[in-house]
Amino acid sequence: MLGAPKKSAAQLQALDQIAAWTRARFSLAADTVVLVTEMACSQPGCPPLETVVVFWESDQRYQFKFFKIALEVSEDDLPPYWMKPGLLGGEWGDCC
Repeated sequence: MLGAPKKSAAQLQALDQIAAWTRARFSLAADTVVLVTEMACSQPGCPPLETVVVFWESDQRYQFKFFKIALEVSEDDLPPYWMKPGLLGGEWGDCC
């Protein structure tokens, strides 16, 4: 079978909730693309799965990670609003 294993309803709800929190935290427009996914991490010391959030605004890509699965992420884990400029894609390489 190709592709990732099918996610449970709880996992899908957690991914959607993180996207909603991200949209609210960074005051994103309703049409702003927000992608939340769980990815395998191959970096030393990294958990087997991490949750990655990416969003695009004015042709700029912002990203951040949680070093845990989506079901364990809480709203308090999101970066603060003032940190948004530091989330521009590529600034941290393969880290956060």
